This record gives sequence, C-alpha cells and structure tokens, in this order.
Amino acid sequence: MQLRNRDLSGQPVVLEIRDLVVDVGSGKVLPPVLKGVSFDIRRGETVCLVGESGSGKSVTSLSTMGLLPKGALTVRSGQIVLNGTDLLALSPSQMKARRAKDLAMIFQEPMTALNPVLKVGEQIVEVLSLHTTLSRAEKKAKALDIMEQVHLPDVPRIFESYPHQLSGGQRQRIMIAMALILGPALLIADEPTTALDVTTQKQILALIAELQEKHGTAVLFITHDMGVVAEIADRVCVMRHGEILESGPIAQVLAAPAHSYTKALLNAVPSLSPRPSRPETSTRLLLEVNDLGMTYRSGGFLAKKREVKASYGVNFKLTPGRTLGIVGESGSGKTTVARSIMRFIEPTEGQIRLDGEDIAHLSPVGMRPRRKKLQVVFQDPFRSLNPRWTIGRSLIEGPVNYGTPKSEALAEARRLMKVVSLPEDALDRYPHQFSGGQRQRIAIARAVMLKPDVLVADEAVSALDVSVQAQVLDLLDELQRQTGIAIIFITHDLRVAAQICDDVLVMQRGAVVEQGPAGEVLHNPQHAYTRELIDAAPGRFWDFAARGPLVA
Repeated sequence: MQLRNRDLSGQPVVLEIRDLVVDVGSGKVLPPVLKGVSFDIRRGETVCLVGESGSGKSVTSLSTMGLLPKGALTVRSGQIVLNGTDLLALSPSQMKARRAKDLAMIFQEPMTALNPVLKVGEQIVEVLSLHTTLSRAEKKAKALDIMEQVHLPDVPRIFESYPHQLSGGQRQRIMIAMALILGPALLIADEPTTALDVTTQKQILALIAELQEKHGTAVLFITHDMGVVAEIADRVCVMRHGEILESGPIAQVLAAPAHSYTKALLNAVPSLSPRPSRPETSTRLLLEVNDLGMTYRSGGFLAKKREVKASYGVNFKLTPGRTLGIVGESGSGKTTVARSIMRFIEPTEGQIRLDGEDIAHLSPVGMRPRRKKLQVVFQDPFRSLNPRWTIGRSLIEGPVNYGTPKSEALAEARRLMKVVSLPEDALDRYPHQFSGGQRQRIAIARAVMLKPDVLVADEAVSALDVSVQAQVLDLLDELQRQTGIAIIFITHDLRVAAQICDDVLVMQRGAVVEQGPAGEVLHNPQHAYTRELIDAAPGRFWDFAARGPLVA
C-alpha cells in the first residue's frame, strides 16, 4: 500500500468553492466561522478536509449542502459552484431538488440520520420517490441493486429490516446506498468511519473508493484521522479556525508539510511501532484476574432460555507503574471485562484479586471501602461529569465521602489542576465551559483524587482530536511516573495501544486470543485476528512523524 498518486488534472472541476465566508447569525459582532475558504474538486477525485474540532470542516460541508442551521449561521459572501451552477444563488426549493440528485452527504452517525420507525429499504425507495417518476417495482429493483453494490449480505432480508436490527457497518452502507442511488456528481462524507471498528472502517473506505471508481464521483471527505487521509486522499486541505492553512497533493502534504500547524498535527499521530519496553519497577501484585467470565442469561417460564458469553477465560496480572492494553472490536468483550473489574457488574465466574483480596463477588456494601483503589475514566467526560456541579465540587466529592476534610480535598484539587495543565479558577467553573480535551483532563484528575492503585481508561481518548489525544496520553504517562498507578487501557486504536501499553491483551468474541508484551504482540502477532486488526489500521504503511513510509 502507498499514497495515491493519480493525475486528475484533465478531469473537469465538479465543485469550486471560492472565498466562502460564514458568519454567526446571532446579531453579535463575532469573528466569522469561515474566513475566505477556497478549494475545488475534480471528477473522480477525493479531497480530504482535515483539522481539529472547531476548525470549520463541517460548516464547509453544511454550507455546500445548504443545510446551515437557520438563524445560527449565515453565508455572508463567496461562491459554491457545482457543475457550473452557484448553489448559493438557488432558492430553498431548488436546492432541495438538487440534494441526492446532484450532491449527497453521508453523516457521521447513521443511527441518528436514519428514521428508526421506517424499514431501511423504504428509506432508500423514498429518495427515488422524491426525485424520480419510476414505478413502485422499478424503485424497489433499483434500491435492491444499489444495496448489492454496497456489498450488503442477504439483501432481501436487510431491505425489510429496521435500523436497530443492523450493525453499525451495515447502517453506514445503507447511508452510502441512499447517497449514491441517484448518481450524484459530488459525495460529501463527514467523518463516516469515526465510530466504526478498524476492520469495518477498512471495508467502508474500500467501498467508497470502489463506487467512486465506478461512477466517477467527486468526494469531499471530512476527517481528523490522518491514517484515513493517507489511505484515501488525492489532495488534502488543512483547516484551522475557519481558514485553509495548507493544501496540496497527499504525498506533498504528508512528506513535506509547509505549515507549522500541519507539522504539529502529523507529529501528534501515534506510531504503530510499539514504544520501547519499560522495565518492571515493582513485584507487588496490584491486580490478578483468573478465569474471569460474564454470561448473560435471558428467558424464563415460557420464553426459551438463552445464554450469551460476553467474556470468558480472561487471565492477567498487573503491577505498579504498568499499562495493560485490552484491544478488540465492538462486541469483543473489552468493556465487559472492564465493568467486571470495576464491579459495575458481578461476573458469573472467576476471580478478581485486588491486593490479594478476591472482590469478584463482594456485595455493594463490601465493595465501598475498596473502590478507592479502583477508579475509571470513561469515553465521554461530558456524560460522566455532573453538569450542575462546579468542577471543584465534582473533584472533592470522592475524598470527602471517604472522610477527607473539605479543605484538604480542595488543596489537592488545586494541585491536580496544575498537573493536568488547567488554571486553578477552573474549579469554580462548570463542565460545559470546557473543551472536550479539557473535560477529559478533569475526568482524569477526578479519578486520581482518591490516589487509586488501578485506573481503568475505557476508550478515554477515542473521541478526541489527535493533538488533544497526544496531550491526554502524555498526561497519563506523567501521572503514572509520579504515582506508580497501574492502568488498564481499553481501546480499538492500535496506534494508541502501541504508544502507551507495556502489555497487550487481544479479545475476540469474549475470549482472549493473544496476549503478551506490546512489542511482541503488535510487531510480530501470532494470531490471525491480531494480524487482521493491524492490517486494517488506516495508514499503517506511513510514519507520520518521520514523514515517510513505515520501516518494518
């Protein structure tokens, strides 16, 4: 695999955006959201818009689709020309007629974009009903054909299924089918693979490329994942604060970036090459898991009894200052193991020995004094922080509940604010007043307030921009050096696992298929599933920090 190097200069320009300026429509004098954005896309070309949250990527796509929220954002000036027509000059009804027919969009989360009470086949047919005069039979035949083209299994069954009955990857394929059924000249894909596992992500990226080749579609792909960019882009536009700072062919931008911001983004991408192994500094056994398993049982008097083994036969040991990575796709059992260790659920089998004591079957009352030793950082800090409490109150809640005087707890909270690089006055503010990365730092500070022995991080950086992700990983590494805390790091991102983990445990369908030192598991995997995960990692062939192909 290598970077794309296609000469598309002879192809006609499909989309041309010139000097696009978008204002906040609040009546207040605020800086523009987009500040003169300009780029174009040719037939059959993929242009990636990259940048961190708030850079203006999605506003650019919504402006192109004519879907800016009324009253919140307005186009002040500029042009958006699609095949010779300025879309900004069209009336709302004219723009509505163009959508799906001339330009279409795939959204990040198909579950929220699809109608939950309408069968997916009917939703595809609905697109044809709005834009064609085909008969009912012709529309169904065309819908079944596009579903075949996006490689959905058992198409007649899926046609009659509701969104909740499909997997995430299948729902995203339905969205692609809806977007491409009328053969639009332009396809906008806004973070369409962010929520997907790496193997499903690889399939979706390959599918978009295949359909693009077949139909000659111009693709505007919006992402913050530089691995995806390396995989699919012909050209790249790097955005920050509503401006395009740098643009050019993919090979030029990745190998010789000109702007300091682009260089910083590339430097922040974690490498798939595992970090050097660290020596064990202690023989104290903080956590020992033996034959841990969780079986969910359903059914009863009249219903047929069913058993689902969410996890089984899990074994590992953890000493101070070490990080164990648990990796695998959705449904592999990672989070079930984490919830069992935290005793959010009671496992059906096995032992969880915390400092030599088996806590697997302790009652909630029995667990309470031991929870100080086990703390967790969740994926979404906004949902785990009380929105009505100040940060200070959230941080001191745990220590105060365990008998620490409020003044001492506040002093420790102030100290931790410095550790996580936040100002002391952050304690008086509320969660909504912080960015996602700042909230995750606060969640980490809250977790270490009780000075736990073990910290469980469940997909703690998966929703963060690459530079913020790097900052949070550095923070965890610094806390580990200072306190000797042991970390269980749950992730589906092998790049992150390679940079933070000492040991890795790979799970598939509830079972551990491979485990060992991170360097051995990720550099020389023995199990076919581990090799499949590594091969599916987007951009695995490129070393972003070194600006060249990854040397094996």
